[in-house]
Amino acid sequence: MFGKLPVEETSFIGRRHELSVLRKARTRSRLVTLMGTGGVGKTRIAVRAAAEAANEFEDGVWFIELSGVRHSELLVHAVAAAIGVTDHTTRSQEEALTDHLEDKRLLLVLDTCEHLVEACADLAVMLLRAAPRLHVLATSRQPFPLQDAQQFLVEPMPVLDEAVALFAQRARAARPGFALTESNRTAVERICARLDGIPLAIELAAGRLRTEPLDTVGSRLEDRFQFLVEDAGRVDPKAATPGGTSRHSTLRTAIGWSHELCQPHERLLWARLSVFAGDFSLDAAQQVCGHAPLGKAEIADLLAGLVTKSLLVRDKWPDGERFRQLDTVRAYGGEWLRRLGEEQPQQSHHLAWCQAFAEQGERAWFGPGQAAVFHSARREHTQIFRALDYALSTPGQEEAGLRLAGTLWFYWVGCGLLGDGRYWLDRALAATSRLIPDRLKALWVTGYVAILQGDSTVAVTMLEDCRAQALRIDDDAAYAYATHRLGCAALIRDEHVVAQKYFETALARYASLGELNSNVLMARIELAMAFAFQGDLERALEVCEQARHICDVHGERWGKAYVLYVLSFAAWSRGQRDEAEELARESLSINYEFHDLVGVVLPIEFIALLRATSGHSHQAAMLQGAAHQIWRRVGLPLFGSAHFNAPHDAALILGRKELGQKDYDRAFARGTKLSLDQTVALALDLAPKRL
Repeated sequence: MFGKLPVEETSFIGRRHELSVLRKARTRSRLVTLMGTGGVGKTRIAVRAAAEAANEFEDGVWFIELSGVRHSELLVHAVAAAIGVTDHTTRSQEEALTDHLEDKRLLLVLDTCEHLVEACADLAVMLLRAAPRLHVLATSRQPFPLQDAQQFLVEPMPVLDEAVALFAQRARAARPGFALTESNRTAVERICARLDGIPLAIELAAGRLRTEPLDTVGSRLEDRFQFLVEDAGRVDPKAATPGGTSRHSTLRTAIGWSHELCQPHERLLWARLSVFAGDFSLDAAQQVCGHAPLGKAEIADLLAGLVTKSLLVRDKWPDGERFRQLDTVRAYGGEWLRRLGEEQPQQSHHLAWCQAFAEQGERAWFGPGQAAVFHSARREHTQIFRALDYALSTPGQEEAGLRLAGTLWFYWVGCGLLGDGRYWLDRALAATSRLIPDRLKALWVTGYVAILQGDSTVAVTMLEDCRAQALRIDDDAAYAYATHRLGCAALIRDEHVVAQKYFETALARYASLGELNSNVLMARIELAMAFAFQGDLERALEVCEQARHICDVHGERWGKAYVLYVLSFAAWSRGQRDEAEELARESLSINYEFHDLVGVVLPIEFIALLRATSGHSHQAAMLQGAAHQIWRRVGLPLFGSAHFNAPHDAALILGRKELGQKDYDRAFARGTKLSLDQTVALALDLAPKRL
């Protein structure tokens, strides 16, 4: 099974009726929504239903938690990121997402839609129209404004069986040895009834057994509800239950009760944690929340305390522990954060942590830690987007957002997120106008991204503007980077002499500044390409070997993949076919690890030529078909460059000659149906020959 569902850390109790209804509903409609009050169990039911249905969806079951998405315009970005859509073109994210899903048999679980219910409904309709084999399961406190959706109201658990069973199970976790008996069953039933059978409220109450006996838990809970009932102004009669309170008020009372029973520092940490979107690490919690009166050293113990009180979930992953808050618990903490007057300061702490994280990643990108940077950045994707959205939506924070968007160039370019990067960079540049170094960095980074997207006209305008402004404020670094990227624009336009001059100028300025990083390395590699395309293989190889040495000394792999691509081209030009294919395959393997589609498709095109020249024209044609599909996600095929296009054209001629037009077209068409994983496997000789 492909995809990702949350791991169920605790046993699933009851809900057989609901799961049965969902199975039937899925046969009648491709859009099913679970509605209900907070804490009633919508997410748990959705995750269990999705897990049970996983074998029906060959392309996976994907869970997208939306509580951290504040604005509707970011919804499609969140969905695309969650399911791993990589698109380098200037297309909208909507186009890229629908293109990715159009032939997939896949289940999307959209969780916590109520604050974006109309946008979620619109997105679901758009995707379902574009992808006839797609199914959507959504959870929301509000109904979707659609007539065709199968809407299912999730009720609280029946008290006398499921709710009592849930309490007993969670009570055993809180107090080992606890058992449901004839003597205590009435007390448990009374607690479950008072909590209206709401699972989260019951779990919170059961957790109190760690420190209090059952009778005390029951009596204190009664006291809390008596206060609520007497405060008639807080009761919504339309939502009232037979006990006199609404289910919403019941849950708030249970959460509020847990809040009162926390230690002061636990309550403060609970509130401060509400700025996180999705899950977070211990280190992030320490850096973001560990300021007076909380100390970083006590955060670990406070987190553990919140976990034991069922107010925080601890997830174990191969790369370490992560923590997350349930949406209703996070919302309660957010209210307290506002009451304390800490919302803006805490958001600023979160933004500062994201900036420090980005700067660390930028430094580590040039070295042996690149793969770790890639995975950690992907892991913190939701936090990064939350911080960018906060900065670019908050007066006075726009320049901080500009700085963060520019610092993340390695994430946008090296980790396959050109579309996301372009969105944030464009938004940051539009939000600020002051001529500062951070703005110039954002300009050249945007120009770089635009070139890779095939938007070279816009890129050149930005880069020339960056150079002019860099001269105005004596920003030599920005001038060098912009000059370098103008060389890239010239290279893909086949203006190799012009490109060579730009690269040589940029490298001289980099040297005078003492700059050495992945960008500087790429300038050397691109200079080698310019030499190679001019037929000067000797100088191309000389520059490549220099770049390869730098890669080996510093443990740099992303840039090395491009060195290997140029060396492969040179080996082929010298008639060394086996060496050329070995180099191209190594280049492909590295770039595939980083989800760099440009770095993936270029060696695939070259491997197709090498297969064609060795008599494997059927495989070559399939690889060309697969490359054709990848270019749809990259931009202008082979940048519109005659020299980048040369291997493709040569393989095409050989394939048609060897197979004939009809068989070539048939193999090409088969290639267009391959997934990216299958394509890479075929290129690396890892796929079955029947492909």
